[in-house]
Parts: sequence; structure tokens; C-alpha cells
Amino acid sequence: MGSGAGDRGWAERRPVLFPFLLSLFCPALSEPLRYRIPEEMPEGSVVGNLAKDLGLSVRELPTRKLRVSSDRPYFTVSAERGELLVSSRLDREQLCGKKPVCALEFEAVAEKPLNFYHVNVEIEDINDNPPKFMQNSFELQISESTKPEARFILGSAHDADIGTNSLQNYQLSPNDHFLLVNKEKLDGSKYPELVLKVPLDREEQKSYHLTLTALDCGDPPLSSTAQIQVLVTDANDNPPVFSQELYRVGLPENVFPGTTVLRVMATDQDEGVNAEITFSFTEAGQITQFDLNSTTGEITTRNTLDFEEVKEYSIVLEARDGGGMIAQCTVEIEVLDVNDNIPEVIFQSLTDLITEDTRLGTYIALLKVRDKDSGDNGEVICKLEGEVPFKLLTYSRNTYKLVTDGVLDREQTPEYNVTITATDRGKPPLSSSTTITLHLTDVNDNAPVFQQSAYLVHVPENNPPGASIAQVSASDPDLGPNGQVSYSIVASDLEPRALSSYVSVSAHSGVVFAQRAFDHEQLRAFELTLQARDQGSPALSANVSLRVLVGDRNDNAPRVLYPALGPDGSALFDTVPRAAQPGYLVTKVVAVDADSGHNAWLSYHVLQASEPGLFSLGLRTGEVRTARALGDRDAARQRLLVAVRDGGQPPLSATATLLLVFADSLQEALPDLSESPQPSDPQAELQFYLVVALALISVLFLLAVILAVALRLRGPSSPTTWGCFQPGLCVKSGPVVPPIYSEGTLPYSYNLCVAQAGKTEFNFLKCNDKLSSGQDILCGDSSGALFPLCNSTDSTSQPGCSETPSYIWDNLAFRGDDLRACSIKVKRHICPMKIPSGFHSERTMAAPKNYGGRRELILLCALLSTLWEIGRGQIHYSVPEESDKGSFVGNISKDLGLESQELAKHGVRIVSRGRTQLFALNRRSGSLVTAGRIDREELCAQSARCLVNINILVEDRGKLFGIEIEITDINDNNPKFQGENLEVKINEIAAPGTRYPLPEAVDPDVGLNSLQSYQLSPNHHFSLDVRTGDDGTLNPELVLERALDREEEAAHHLVLIASDGGEPRRSSSVHILVTVLDMNDNAPVFAQPIYQVTIPENVPPGTQLLTVRASDPDEGTNGEVAYKFWKISEKQSPLFQLNEKTGELSTAKSLDYEECAFYEMEIQAEDVGALMGRTKVLISVEDINDNRPEVIVTSLFSPVLENTLPGTVIAFLNVHDRDSGKNGQVVCYIHGSLPFQLEKSIDNYYRLVTWKYLDREKISMYNITVMASDLGTPPLSTETLISLHVADTNDNPPTFSHASYSAYIPENNPRGASIFSVTAHDPDSGKNAQVTYSLTEDTIMGAPLSSYVSINSDTGVLYAICSFDYEQIRDLQLLVTARDSGDTPLSSNVSLSLFILDQNDNTPEILYPSLPNDGSTGVELAPRSAEPGYLVTKVVAVDRDSGQNAWLSYRLLKASEPGLFAVGLHTGEVRTARTLLDRDMLRQSLVVVVQDHGQPPLSTTVTLTVAVADSIPEVLAGLDDIKNPDNSEDSDLTLYLVVAVAIISCVFLAFVVVLLALRLWRWHKSRMLQASGRGLVGLPASNFLGVEGVQAFLQTYSHEVSLTADSGKSHLIFPQPNYAHTLISHESCEKNGSLLTPIDFHEGKDEATSVQQAPPNTDWRFSQAQRPGTSGSQNGDETGTWPNNQFDTEMLQAMILASASEAADGSSTLGAGAGTMGLSARYGPQFTLQHVPDYRQNVYIPGSNATLTNAAGKRDGKAPAGGNGNKKKSGKKEKK
Repeated sequence: MGSGAGDRGWAERRPVLFPFLLSLFCPALSEPLRYRIPEEMPEGSVVGNLAKDLGLSVRELPTRKLRVSSDRPYFTVSAERGELLVSSRLDREQLCGKKPVCALEFEAVAEKPLNFYHVNVEIEDINDNPPKFMQNSFELQISESTKPEARFILGSAHDADIGTNSLQNYQLSPNDHFLLVNKEKLDGSKYPELVLKVPLDREEQKSYHLTLTALDCGDPPLSSTAQIQVLVTDANDNPPVFSQELYRVGLPENVFPGTTVLRVMATDQDEGVNAEITFSFTEAGQITQFDLNSTTGEITTRNTLDFEEVKEYSIVLEARDGGGMIAQCTVEIEVLDVNDNIPEVIFQSLTDLITEDTRLGTYIALLKVRDKDSGDNGEVICKLEGEVPFKLLTYSRNTYKLVTDGVLDREQTPEYNVTITATDRGKPPLSSSTTITLHLTDVNDNAPVFQQSAYLVHVPENNPPGASIAQVSASDPDLGPNGQVSYSIVASDLEPRALSSYVSVSAHSGVVFAQRAFDHEQLRAFELTLQARDQGSPALSANVSLRVLVGDRNDNAPRVLYPALGPDGSALFDTVPRAAQPGYLVTKVVAVDADSGHNAWLSYHVLQASEPGLFSLGLRTGEVRTARALGDRDAARQRLLVAVRDGGQPPLSATATLLLVFADSLQEALPDLSESPQPSDPQAELQFYLVVALALISVLFLLAVILAVALRLRGPSSPTTWGCFQPGLCVKSGPVVPPIYSEGTLPYSYNLCVAQAGKTEFNFLKCNDKLSSGQDILCGDSSGALFPLCNSTDSTSQPGCSETPSYIWDNLAFRGDDLRACSIKVKRHICPMKIPSGFHSERTMAAPKNYGGRRELILLCALLSTLWEIGRGQIHYSVPEESDKGSFVGNISKDLGLESQELAKHGVRIVSRGRTQLFALNRRSGSLVTAGRIDREELCAQSARCLVNINILVEDRGKLFGIEIEITDINDNNPKFQGENLEVKINEIAAPGTRYPLPEAVDPDVGLNSLQSYQLSPNHHFSLDVRTGDDGTLNPELVLERALDREEEAAHHLVLIASDGGEPRRSSSVHILVTVLDMNDNAPVFAQPIYQVTIPENVPPGTQLLTVRASDPDEGTNGEVAYKFWKISEKQSPLFQLNEKTGELSTAKSLDYEECAFYEMEIQAEDVGALMGRTKVLISVEDINDNRPEVIVTSLFSPVLENTLPGTVIAFLNVHDRDSGKNGQVVCYIHGSLPFQLEKSIDNYYRLVTWKYLDREKISMYNITVMASDLGTPPLSTETLISLHVADTNDNPPTFSHASYSAYIPENNPRGASIFSVTAHDPDSGKNAQVTYSLTEDTIMGAPLSSYVSINSDTGVLYAICSFDYEQIRDLQLLVTARDSGDTPLSSNVSLSLFILDQNDNTPEILYPSLPNDGSTGVELAPRSAEPGYLVTKVVAVDRDSGQNAWLSYRLLKASEPGLFAVGLHTGEVRTARTLLDRDMLRQSLVVVVQDHGQPPLSTTVTLTVAVADSIPEVLAGLDDIKNPDNSEDSDLTLYLVVAVAIISCVFLAFVVVLLALRLWRWHKSRMLQASGRGLVGLPASNFLGVEGVQAFLQTYSHEVSLTADSGKSHLIFPQPNYAHTLISHESCEKNGSLLTPIDFHEGKDEATSVQQAPPNTDWRFSQAQRPGTSGSQNGDETGTWPNNQFDTEMLQAMILASASEAADGSSTLGAGAGTMGLSARYGPQFTLQHVPDYRQNVYIPGSNATLTNAAGKRDGKAPAGGNGNKKKSGKKEKK
């Protein structure tokens, strides 16, 4: 407590001291520490002793935790000595660039107390960067016409260092043509200029290599070099030349528009603009698919190419240089096929519906795939997607079959979406998918399924007939009729004949109806087997069992067993001693009820009595006792009318009359009892029944054997069955035609004949034309055989046959009037045969071959000889071209030696073919004339001679003459140029003598008529030179005679004339325009030497800044200026873009004032001739408020303890804004009411401190929002979220929810059981909130508390270590401690009272009477003179339990004389209830039960033996046991009879089972044959093959199959016998039915139904344990409760009847000994009373003073009430 108070006092004083201390340290903190170091110091170098400079000792360093707070880790503090060390590389150029002063500022932080120190480290420059050119080499183009003193600005170098370490001078390598001049800019930077000293000559030297060196003045000095290559440009004097005359390229068809096809290359030996070549298409209008780059010669695609449309392109290109010279080449582009067409899937056939039982491989669909591509791109592969029970099979090329490949199940998948993917083999492959839906049709493949595996229903008896008793339901997942379920009863444990009279089932709903009213007493349960069958084909079914339990109703009145009426129907008499005292048991009314349960619970009532108050009747026992003592006035005979009523609703009753006679001895009552009948001997009756049963079974067995033999003798088949196979019934008959089948079925017969030769004949049907009605089908002889069959033994019967001839016939069929005629297809024949009418052969004979043609050969030879003779000489003519029609060519008649009039006579004509007829015959003059205009140039083009050959035929002479006609040329064509105008471009510096090819003229004439000379119009600069080629062609060339001057004359107009040498002379001309090209001799000049512009930093990209302009006095391409950056840094280059044509300078990216506020660059203007000019551009960037303030959490102490004092520093924040001015001034504050506040520190630092106490249990985490806002317009702000977790301290002890706890546990609890659970809560977190539970140690009854209970330290659950005993421990007082796991743990206690609850676990303990040591029962003495209420003895008992569990009650359970003694209910005193009489037995046995009131109650019994005597000797004399011998005798005869009956019954049953099995097997076999032959009835096999007298056929065997067109059954093969000489004719062998006799089926059915099924054994309802007998009994309840089931009632009835009969004749007693209740003689000695329930208190046997209860007590020596105490000891006392 003291320490806590001290801390609180310091916390109260701290807010006062803190401002005072802060005012002292503020001057020290505001002045920063300064250090100076060179750049590039290695890591770990010491900057200075920071701790010493701050006044900190080395020993304070571990506690003060001195460290550096900075965004970038350039420095660190040594923890051992406090030195400031370099932690990373320091590069001044990277940190500060070109700034003259480079300083790094950061803060040093020291804790306890928390202080900040400003540190400034200045970085000094060293000469670590050499001057560096932007490019390692420069290329400078200078025309050879450039004048001396021309200046060229070179690229400058850059040096990152400053001061003397920066760039200072440039040097140039020595040379003869150039010198270097150093110049300085306005900012002090230097750049070099190259000056030309002497003119350049390209012919002497094409290029010059110079070295430029840049030097600084550092120590040591550093330098760098750049290579300068000066290229001398040339004039235009060479035409372009293509690298190839023919270009070939392959181009895929799928290229995009704009794709490069190829680049044609043309070279020009000239340089500069003269070597700049432009490319073009010669036929640009016809080229639509391609574009040509005129500069690069790159051919690109304009549109998409398609291989399927055009496969190849041929293009002619032209290359033209700057001087106007051209060249041509051809480009052939082959379009290559690519995989750009997706395969198509086309279904040719498709099956929509498929049955689910379709077999594997069944055809479903036929599909075809198509791909427009070629080669591998057009080859398609199909496959199926996903897991489907189908597959694709290749049918043919690009054709597939879809077949099934798995088992189909409509119930699981009713339809399939089959996706077929077609993929080609292209790269990459293309694919298309087609989805088809296949629906499955249902087949009956699912049997009905019941909802339950078995059904159990309860039906009350006496139900109305026709009532619904149950309903079964089965489901079938199939559809339609396959899913329609019908119900039927297929089996039952009832008699088959009686089944329909008991129950029925609705075929549609499955409702089971009762056909009659059930009787519980006759039928208590039965079981049905129900079948659910669907309507499919074949039908499927399922069975289920239905068990029906018939419930009992009160429909039977009680039946009085005793007193029984006499033989004459009169009531019997019972005797009553006259000295009977009140309560004397006179007799007992015994009645039974056939019902069960409450319906059989009987009550007895007195309806009428002679003396109403004389007798009393037990309500439940039926015992008749005296209610008072008999008086002399009472009549000697009394009559009682007793009503017995059951407990049913409504109750039923029966009455019994009791006649009572008062007499002291039996002799007095004999007159009344003499007429009682003697009981029959049960042993004799049993033997009689066994003999009768043996005789009946034997007779029944004998009758069954006789019946079976008789049926077996009757079994041979009907003669109808084999009638067709008896030889006597078959006669020969000719072949017949089958009858007309009016029902529309067409019979087919397949006959298989196997001959001796091993050859097989197959006869099949093939219908053709109709036969005439009644026409016989015969062949060969008249023996009746359809076809002759030959063998070795009968080779002479058919002439022409070989030794073993045979015929093999393929097709044969016939029919009557309405059938089509049939054809015989001859597959092979050996011997000739006759084909009857109506049959035809399918083979046709080939026509004989003809070898003619000799005449045609002779004529061909004659023609060739004639042509040879004619060709031996030719006739020649000549005719000029363009002659008029009909012009004379030659006298053909003269040359042929004919007269002109004889031309027509001899048939002279022109026979030339293949061209238009140019000539004709003039038959009048006999001359050959022209037939039309003849153009020699059209016929022969440029050939020197033009010859035309024709043929003249003289028909009558058979001669052919050849005529050769020469067409001579005339000058009818002018020389012609390709164009009328021609332009030639020539550079003004072209040298005289330069030649320029001119176009040639074309003249189609030949000889002197063709082109002969060229002429040029007069001029001063050009001349014409004509050269003759190797082929004689004339090539004109334009020759420059004098140098050109563009300034004097820019163009020259010339005329070129071409002339031929014909008469008259013809000529043509072309106009030539000579254009003089300008020379590039002027450099571009900018309008301003310096351009300046100022822009804000937020301009968007693409903003135009300014436009630079340069002018060039040259013309044409020499005056075109291109702009580009000459000098710009790498960082600035991406920010700006320059239009090369217009000189517009614009922004390419956004500018940032914070990165760079000023940009400087140089722009160069260059013309085509490589002459250039430069200018400088200065760009200033203005700042805008575009940067939000940045808040950086320099230090954060999180989590913070919840007991932190107010004013504690939580975090240090650094606020920074990259803008400048007011845009960079920032203000910070905190939102919300939080226990924190911001305090301004050094520079832009803030401190976050607490200003009140924290409580984690209230708020465990704070989200502190720090708002930083600048002073710009508009102001920008930033929110920074600081998550501060409050750390827990152990300031809360665990608390229980209750001040104390009480728990209750019953005794005898299981070990380890959970007793109770306590829970304590700690609001702290983590270990401070982890609660552990413990028990305060204590000692209970000398044992530690831990041996009784334990507690789970984690959950607080209490467990019982031992089983508590209420009698030993009543309660426990526990102290539970809950303790947390914090540092300095806190705890709390709670008391727990554990109370033990008593259970009734102790039985009453008998203290008196105590048993002797020998285990016998003690004897109490009661004097005979004892009065009622005399205290005989007292039973003393105690119970260790408490409460009601120890509250004891005493009851008399059993007594020898029930009314003699009484026991006090709560005292246990045994007193006499009446005065002792002389007739009372000497020894009285009392069984007293002591019972407590627990739940459940426990009890103990004690047996008291009371001796009624006045002295001890009397007691000893009467304690001897009485033994009654067992006088039951087993009868050997009965045993033998039982064995005999069992053996005969078993043999008879086995015989019946075997006989029934045989009949069922025969019946099943006959059903199968009948079902298979059902379709054959009435359809005899056709005997179309009739053969008689031929042994070869008779020695074969034949199997005949007859099948109708509408038959759905399988083939049935019947054997046919072979006969020696006879074939079975159709008429005699006509079958009226199946080959299997139909009467066999009917007889089988009658015999099966005539066998009566033996009635079921009536004992089927009872188990072995429920049947009376030697070993079939079971132990019943011994407590004497009323029976509550029907089986116990039946057993009770049997026992009561048996016991009554034995008691009547007095042959059996009920004393101790046998204990069989008189049932041993009938049911055997083992059927004792221990096997049945004890109902003896309800039975009284007259004539005896004993009751069944007494007899039972003497028999088994144990209490009827079922008590569990001292059973054996009580028995021993009784026996003694």
C-alpha cells in the first residue's frame, strides 16, 4: 500500500515538474549537432561520439537506449560506446545531386526520460565520378560540298561531381580536316564544337574517325572519351538495284491486317537523298490485299487472307531513288493454310429414345465431321466429354458411330447430355463441341420395394367383416406399367382353403381387409406373405411379411369350475363342522374366464343366501368363510348363490349355487354325497387316445401310398403324342403347299440336312414372282422328289451325274394363291438339271467372245501408204498480207495436173483442220484464192518467215497434197512507245558523260519495215546515243553533255523520235521532261536561340508547351526539317515528347515540382542532307498544393500498461508535406475525446502523451485518428489511424457469482462422478484472467479431504473420489479458492456445503428372533389357553437408512392357520387373533415380512415356528416331519405308444414331402414345355422337300424348326425318326397340338390340387416353453399377481381342472412331497408348480383343511410374495 501511495504522489507532482524541465532543455534541444564526413565511407565508420556530445555517459546507454530515428537507415548508434556509425553507403550525388551543400538531418532518441536531439551530417564531395558522355560514339554526316569554317555542335559530357571535380575541358584527336572549339553556356557548363578546316572529297575518303576526350580537374583527374565518325555524303549517279529479281515467300492465312509479309531490299550506290529509295506497286489499283511501305519496302497485309479463296499472289514492285531512277522486281506470295476453321459435327441419323436395357455396342447415332482446312489441319478426331456410357467408333473417313459403352439405368439418369468434341490435328488444334440429349425409355428392371421390411398390426377381435386392418405400400422407380404395383397374398400360416375367408388385399391400394370377425380365443395371431408385383414384362415382384395380432375383448363370461355340478346336473354338497369358528374356510368358488387381462380378472359376490349373515365371500379369492359361530338355530343345510363377475367393459358374470351341510363327521354327510361319480383314470384315457392316433396315422399313410402307386401307373403319355412318328399312320403323299394362313402370319421353315458325304445343305427362303395356283414344284423324275440326289449306289438313276454328284441350293420358298412365287438360287451345280416353271436362275451366261477386225487393219494400212505417197512432194505459194478477199494465190488445178473443170468431178477440196480457213478453191478458174483478211503479225508475230500449210484432197484418186503458203510482210505498223510522256530526274551536280536509259519503241513489222533509228530534238545539254543489243534491238540512251545548273534552268523539254525503214517510212515520238534536282547546301536555322516557358505542375500529359521553328532555304527534300532532342537527361527524356515534323514540344507524363522544378534541354533541326542547327529550351515548373501531408509514426510504445501515469509519452510523430511555402506548412490535431493529446516538439515532430489514467477493463484498445492539414488553397489533409492496445495489469481478483454454494449428492454415487461446478470470473486478460481452482486442505474422519473430493483446476468442476455413504458421512464443508495466474496473483474464496442424500440401500435387519448357529428356525411357545391378543413373540428389526427409508412395517406373509395369529403393522408384535382350538395343529409356521418405505421398498422375511403346547415335551413330540411317498407310476405302455406315433408320423410326413416335390418338378417341367410350345400349336412344319425311294436322303437326319412371323418365342427343335423306306406325309402327320401331350399338364395340375394339405399342428402358436409337458414349462411369477396374458390363463385352467379331479377321488394330497398339484400323472413328474404362476390362493379343495398356498409352502419352502430374505433358512426350519 505504501508503494502505491508513493507512486500516486509522484504522478501528482509530475505535471508540475515536467514544464519546468522542458523549459530548461528546450534551448539545448533546438540547436542541432553537426558533423562533416566525406562520401563513400565504408559501413561501420565512426562519424562522431554522439553520446559524449549529448553529455551521456557509457553507463547510461543501456537504460537510455540511445538510437537514431530516421526514415532511411544511413546511421546507427553503437550500444557500447554511443558512437554514431555509418550503416549504409553514402553517395552524395545520389542523395543531393548538383546541390552545393549536401546535409542529412535526423533525430536521436533517448529514453527514461524521453528526449529528442537534432543531428546534421554534411556529406563532402570527392572526385569519384568521371565525365561521362551520353553516348559512347557519335555519327556526323557532312556533304562533300560543305564549305570550310562550317561548325558542328558535338555531344557534351556530364560529370556528377561539383566544383573542381566537375567537367572542365574537351580535347580532339589530331587530324587534318577538323579542329575543336570549347564553348560555355549561360549556366557555366561547357560544350564542344567541330570546325571544318579543308573541303571534303568523298572519292578520296568516305569517312573520318575522331576521338573526343572530356577532362575534369579533380585529384587525380578523371576523363572519358567518345568516338566521332564523320561520314561524307555523295551525289546521285546510280539507279536502285533489287537484291533479287524474284521474291518468293509463304504467308499463313491467319495473319492479322498489318502483318509484315516481307521486305524487298534495293540498294543504291549513291548516298544521302540520292540513295533514298521509294517503293511502289506498278499496278496499285489491282492490289487490294497488300500495302507497301514506300520508304522501307515492307509489304504488309491490308485485309485478311483466306487460303480457301486464293492460294497465291504475284505482284510487280518498282523502286525509285531520289534522282528519279527506277528498277522492278516480282514478288510471289504463297498463302499457307493454317488451322483457322473449326471442325463441324453433322448428325446424319440420331435415335431419340433409347431403352435402358440396350446392349453394349448398340448403334445410337451416325455423325460426320467436316473441316474446311487441308492437310493435318483438316484431319479431325472426335471424342466424348465426361463420363458417359457411350463411345465413338470410326465408321469411315470423317464418319463416326455413337454406340453404347456401359450399362444404362433410367432410374439413376433419365437422360444424357452427350457432348461430342471434334478436334483437328492443327497446331494449335481447334475444336467444336456439339451436345445432344438422349432420353432413356423405361424397362422393367426394378422390383417393387416395400416401405418396411415387415409389418405388425393389432386387430381387436369381433371386428366387422370387410373392415380394413392394415395397408402395405411398395414403390417402384420404373415408369408407366412398369411402375404400377398390384398387391396379392401369396402365402400364409393359415390353411390355404381358409385364407380367402379370413383376409383379402386390394390389388391397387394394398389395403388388407378382414373377411370375417376374428376370435381371440381361437386365433390369436397369424402371418401373411404379401407380394407386390408390377405390370412390366416380365413382371417383377417383392414379398413382405404381415403379422396380425388379434386383441382380446370381453366376449366370454366367467365359467365356474368349482363347485361342479353332479352327473344329473344337481349341485354338490360341502360339509361344515358345527364347531367352526368365525373365519373358518368352508369352501372356495373356483372360476375361470377364457378372456385375458382385465377381462379375466374375476370378482366374487353373494347374490342370495339362506342365512345372509352366516357366511362371508372373498372378493378376489372366492373363499367362503364363516362370518360367525354356528348356532343351534341355524339350519343343517345352507344354500348360497354366488355371482362371479369379470373386469371387462361391460362386465360379464356367471352364478354358482353352493349347498353346505353342517356335520361334524363324514358319516353324517355321506347320505348327501353318495351319488357323486367316480373320476376316471387319466392314465387309461391317455393310452386310449394314443392307440386311436396310431391307428389313424397308419391308415392315412397306407392310403397315401396306394394313391401314389395308382397315379404312377396312370402316367404313360397319350398316344396322340407319338402318333405322327408311327410308321403305320404315315402314307406316301406328294408334295403339298401349306394351307393359307388367314391370320396373316407367314410360316418359314429352316431345314438342315446332313448327308453322308459330310456336306451340309442350308435351305433359305427367297420370294420372287407368283406361282400359278396349284402348280407343282417338281424337278427331274416323277418319283415325288423335288430334286434328284445322287450317290454311289444309285448313279444310274440320273444320267450325266458323277460318281457322287450333289446339288447345293441356296434359296427355296413356295406358297399358294396368295403367296409370291419363289426362286431357286443355284450356288453350284455339277450335273445338268431342269429348272421348273416358276423358278429362274440368278446367274446369266456371258456372250461368246468375237475376234474380228482384220478388215479395219487393211484399210488403215492402205491409208498410210496413200499419205506417204502424197507427202513425197509439196506445192509452195506466196501472198502478201492484208490482201483483199479472193486474191489469187496460185493455180492449183495446173499444179495438180487437172483441168479447172475437173476439180468438182474429182472431189478436190481443202481438208486442213485446226484453224480458221484462210484460203478457198475457185472451182471455175481452178486457182487457190484468199478467203479473208490475213494479218501476218497476228499469225506469226515477230517470226522472220510466216508459213501456212494446208492439205488438198483428191477423193477419186485417194491422194492428199500439201500446200505451203508464205505470207509476206508489208509496212503497215508504226514504231510505238509505251507512253507519250517521260520524266527524267537528274541532280544538278551530275557529271558530264552520264548516261540515262530511255524507253524503247516497238514495231511489230519485220525486216526493213521494223524500227531502224532514233532521233533527239536539238539542245545544248544532252545528246542521244543508240546502242545495238545482241539480239539486234536498238537501245537509246540520253547522254549529259554539259553540267546542269538548277538556278539557271530547273527543267528541260526534249522529243525522242523512232523511225522504221519501210516504204512509206513510219515514225512515232515521246516527250521527255528532264527535271534538275537541287543540291543540299544550306543548314536549318532556328527562329530563336533560346526558348523559355513556365507551366504549373498539374498539367495533364499531352499538354503543348511551345513550338520551335527552323527554316532551310533549300527546296524539296533538302528543305524538309526534322526535329529531335539533342541534349536531354535520362530522367527528363520520358517526361517530354517532340513532334519531329512540326517542332511541337509537349508533356508525355505528369510533371512533379517536388521532383524537379527546372528543366533544360537542347533541340536539333536536321535536313535530309544531314545539315543541322540547334536551340536551347528552358522550362520552369510552378508548385501547386497537390501533396497531402504525410504523418510518419517515428516511435510507438504499444501496448501501453493500463496503470501508466498521465503525461507519459506514447508515440512520436513526424509530419511532412512535399509542397513548398504555405502548401508545405502542416497543422496536427486529434479527433474525439480521448485520454491523449498532441504536443509540438522539434521542427515537424509531435509527441502523443496521455492526460488521464487508462482502464483496460473498460477500453482495451484505442483507435487514435491524427489529422494533419496543410495551409494551401484549397487545404489538403491526411488522417492517420494509430491503434494503441492497452496492456493488462493484474488489478482485479477473481470473483464468484455467489457468496456461497450448496450441493446435494445421493449416496452410493459412482466414483469419479461430477458433483458440482463453481465458476469465478476475472475481468483481466491473458494470464491475469486465467483462473485456477483449488480446495483448502482439511481432515474428515481421519482422512484427508482429497480422498473424498477433488476439483478440476481449470474448469472448477468437483468430482467425487469415493462413493459416499450417508450412514457414515452426512455433509461436507469445503472452501474453494479461485486464483489467477498474474504476476503477484490475486485470489478469492467461497464456501461450498456438500450434503449427502440418503438412498434406500439397506434392507431391514432382523434383530429378533435370531437364528440358531445350526441355521434352524427358533420355536416360540404359545399355550393352548392363550386368549385372543396374547403376545406370542415380537419381531424386532432395524434399518440403517433414515427417514422413510427406515420406516418399517410388519406383515404376516404366510401362516399355517391364517386367522390364528396377527402381526402389529409397526410394532412387529405377534399376537393370537382368536382362541386356540383343539383342532389347531401343534406346530404353526408364520412367515413375517419386514418392509421399509423406500423407493423401491426393500424387505426381509423371517419364519417363526410357534408350538401350541402347554409344556416343552408336547412340543418335542410333534416336531417330527411327515413324509408322503411318491405313488406316481410311469407307464411303459404310454411311452411305447408315444414313440410309435412319432415314428409313423415322421415317415408319413417324409413320404408326403418327397411325393409333393416330385409332382412339383414334373409340373414345372411341363409348364416350361407348354410355354415354349404354345406358339407352335396348329402350325405344322412345311414338308416342301419330298423324296421317295432315295436311300441317300433317308440315311440323313433332319432337325426342323417352325417359326411364325409374329412369334416372340424361342425356336423349338423336335427330333424326327428315320424310317427305312417311308417319309411322313403332311396329311397323315398333321399335328393338332404340341408334341408334348397337353393332357399331361392338366393331369399334373389335377393331381397337385387333389392332394390335400395336412392341417397345421394346433401347437404352432406356442413355443416349446409355453406347451405343457415334460420339459416345456417356464418359470412364472411367484408373487401371486393376477395373470395378464392369455397363455397363463389357459395353463391355469388346465391345472385347476386336473387338481380338482385328483382332489375329488382323494388319490392325491396337497401336502409336502410331490408338489405337482395333481398333474404328474397326466403331464409327467417334471411338470411341477415351479413352472407356472402361483394362483393357489384362488383354489380351495373341499374335504381338506389345506390350501394350495399351504401346499406350495410345504413344497418349495419359500415365501409366495417373492421376498429376498432368508429363503433357504426358512425352508430348513420347515423340513425340520
